[in-house]
Amino acid sequence: MLRELSRHKALYLMTLPAMFLLLLFNYFPMAGIIIAFKNFNLSNGIFASPWMHPIYENFRYFFTSDNWVSVTRNTILLNLLFIAVGTFVNVALAILFNEIRSAWFKRTAQSLTLLPYFISWIVVGVFAYNILNYEHGMLNEWFAKLGMDKIDWYSRPGAWPVLILIIFVWKSVGYNSIIYLASLTGIDHTLYESATIDGATKFQQIRYITVPLLRPTIVVLTLLAIGHIMNSDFGMFYSLVGDSAQLYPTVDVIDTFVFRSLKGSGDMGMSAAASFYQSVLAFVLVYFSNRVARKYESGSALF
Repeated sequence: MLRELSRHKALYLMTLPAMFLLLLFNYFPMAGIIIAFKNFNLSNGIFASPWMHPIYENFRYFFTSDNWVSVTRNTILLNLLFIAVGTFVNVALAILFNEIRSAWFKRTAQSLTLLPYFISWIVVGVFAYNILNYEHGMLNEWFAKLGMDKIDWYSRPGAWPVLILIIFVWKSVGYNSIIYLASLTGIDHTLYESATIDGATKFQQIRYITVPLLRPTIVVLTLLAIGHIMNSDFGMFYSLVGDSAQLYPTVDVIDTFVFRSLKGSGDMGMSAAASFYQSVLAFVLVYFSNRVARKYESGSALF
């Protein structure tokens, strides 16, 4: 071990800033988990605040609320939808870019698809409101010109999982496809040349060469996405939905529920209990997903 450190000390020194940031922002804050078991108040701080009696009182408050089942269901189902559809679109776009032979068109298309990733969710939320607004929204203005009835999108909860999915894919597909595109550039081109000589069509080459060689990357990125499945993008959901209570049945997730509870009651203990439940459920999902990945694609398992 010491010999290894001595031989590669420059590399290990380069990792120190990243390790420090990881400890500072990911591991040290874990101490705050005890808030979920305490009657927290600001004057005493985290460690001096008294313990709850019974100690699971904050969890009982969360699990006896009317919304914990719906927000858990929405969090899991919406994120599974994002992972499934997002992965398919990301891979398809990466393959499409890889097949483009015109360099200037390829660069232009990549730049245009990557641009939405750098737009703030606040700005995206404003765009979405101006498109979907009942009175003066661009979409309803088009409906009116076509002689169709306007649609009050903000009172139709059933439509919002699809709307959020479309916006999510539009914003993230350009960035997420880069990793798959990088994997595609590492594929040996002689495989495609051999397939062409054997008479394989372009579709057959994609099906039997490209997709199988991309499978390990797809599995790893899917497992990483499952690790964040319980931590929904708060900025996305709150910017698009905000405090529209009519939409809560289908798009209210744990993050927005915790935020509203904290904003309304200021109860740090209950909010911490909900976050702790969120983390435990995410760990369980990652553990079993990794076991499935190890069974069918052992080289792509995370641990």
